[in-house]
Amino acid sequence: MSPASQTEQLARQLLDAYEGPRLPPIREAFAPGDVAAAYEVQLAQVRHWTGQGRRVVGRKIGLTSKAVQAQLGVSEPDFGHLFADMVFGDNEELPFARLQQPKVEAEVALILSRDLDLPDCTVADLYEAVAWVVPAVEIVSSRIADWKINILDTVADNASSGLVALGGPVRRLDGLDLIGCAMTMSVNGVQASQGTGADCLGSPLNAAAWLARRSAALGHPLRKGELLLTGALGPMANVSPGDKVVAEIGGLGAVSLNFSL
Repeated sequence: MSPASQTEQLARQLLDAYEGPRLPPIREAFAPGDVAAAYEVQLAQVRHWTGQGRRVVGRKIGLTSKAVQAQLGVSEPDFGHLFADMVFGDNEELPFARLQQPKVEAEVALILSRDLDLPDCTVADLYEAVAWVVPAVEIVSSRIADWKINILDTVADNASSGLVALGGPVRRLDGLDLIGCAMTMSVNGVQASQGTGADCLGSPLNAAAWLARRSAALGHPLRKGELLLTGALGPMANVSPGDKVVAEIGGLGAVSLNFSL
């Protein structure tokens, strides 16, 4: 089978797994460590979705927290694409039926005021490019059965993307402590996760700069107006239908959401 045919076949299997049975790990379809090939599978799905009328509105970084990396047995970040129909507001009800094996994690979200297409993007470039900073809860999902993933599985699976809820208030970057800010997240009133901005590659801005460089290297640079989820500030937590999730990030704000039954 040609590489292009294999890419399309793997993309179709993952697309089918949104509605059908979860897949066993697909890592054996790639050469060891061939992350570029896994991103090609992800991009094949993005082309399918945009062809169906979905609109890309941003990117998400995954696996930036050492705690999350330990949970999943991986050792480097990845990223996926966000679509308009994945983004919800504060205190909204989210459709649980759309999700596959969901888990929640609290994050710092950024909204860009200009393109970031520099192959050597720095944190200083981020300072100029970030328009707004927002607290967020990402709902991650996996089309791979039992979350038995490594970096190749999750990259191909759009970085295990699901949905996202954005809270408030929206703030400017200046004056915010995105390293020392403390995060707590509860599920049904019981604390389920905690951490700080330092748990996200040392700072959420470090993660965003990594994303800008990686996206530019792959030929899909970050653009003005994109929403960036910079990565978990603490361990993921399991959720079930009807659950209520609240996350607070010190100095930034809070976000809450409810899952449908």
